[in-house]
Amino acid sequence: MKGLKFYALGLCAALLIESCGMSNTAKGGIIGGTSGAALGTALGAILAKKGNKTKVGAIAGAAGAAVGTAAGILIGRKMDKAKKEAEKIANAQVEGVVDGNGYDAVKVTFDSGILFQTGKSTLNAIAKSSLDNFATNVLIPNNLMSVGVIGFTDNQSWRNSTAEQSKQKNLVLSQQRAAAVSNYLLQSGVAQTQIKEVVGLGEDNPVADNSTATGQAQNRRVEVYLYASPEMIQQAEAGTLQ
Repeated sequence: MKGLKFYALGLCAALLIESCGMSNTAKGGIIGGTSGAALGTALGAILAKKGNKTKVGAIAGAAGAAVGTAAGILIGRKMDKAKKEAEKIANAQVEGVVDGNGYDAVKVTFDSGILFQTGKSTLNAIAKSSLDNFATNVLIPNNLMSVGVIGFTDNQSWRNSTAEQSKQKNLVLSQQRAAAVSNYLLQSGVAQTQIKEVVGLGEDNPVADNSTATGQAQNRRVEVYLYASPEMIQQAEAGTLQ
């Protein structure tokens, strides 16, 4: 794709994990008090599988400072508010996760069936409405949060293509869809500096069984991550994050 830069996913030792029903504010304090000192510098993003579920996350390229209890609570509070606003967006599935620095983050998943026609990367009208609201009510008011956009597909083959050709086409399609979402968020007023990663991972990293239509639908998705930027971390550590 001409003119589009995709940021490579760098491996690091930290993992984005799903929340367990606890609020980000409370969870931030626990993380800050128990495991912060063990965390190193988060570099890029990682993929890690646990059971049959894949955890994927965009991670801040931050300074790698230890997670402090007070900073964790302040960041958790901001993430809780962003999560609540994101839950109001039509066609968005929202959950709390933890970034590579041990701070709370937010994962927003958009079903590709809602965003695009089959095999296409052009956003439809419903998708544009949802993304407009997402940009206006979640991303722009939280401009200290970094954003990562990751596209995925199912593993279905393309007509008149070999398995390898189909896999490559799915990879390209996932990249195009991630780029379409990112570009539209920029058009909706999100600052270019806020979006740190735009990545397509194709049919790899499924979250459901590709042998069923229901599972395939779940695997066709675009995930958007909100996580603490270095500036946000600095303000939280200084106690000035509002």
